[in-house]
Amino acid sequence: MRFHKELYVGHSIRNVQRVKWKLRHSAGQLRVFVIALSRGRDQMEIYHCAFLQQKYYKKHPPYVVGIAGGYEEALELLQQMVADVYNKTGNCRLKEYFLRA
Repeated sequence: MRFHKELYVGHSIRNVQRVKWKLRHSAGQLRVFVIALSRGRDQMEIYHCAFLQQKYYKKHPPYVVGIAGGYEEALELLQQMVADVYNKTGNCRLKEYFLRA
């Protein structure tokens, strides 16, 4: 699993390194959601961490740009990402921005 160098982290995530380690090693976490770049035409996708334990994601790891402690917090982080990218670039091409940065 790859993580963006300037990872967005929700306020309820206390130990980021531990959460990242658990995500990499498929350890169960009940409330962790990740925001990842979409493989399709969409910009971003929100996954519950248990979803990433499937075999497909072991062979094709997502590029994670945010970690949140709940779905609502993931939506808040995504809103923050959109605002930040828009303020920096003048557009909302999140996928393009995170791949360049």
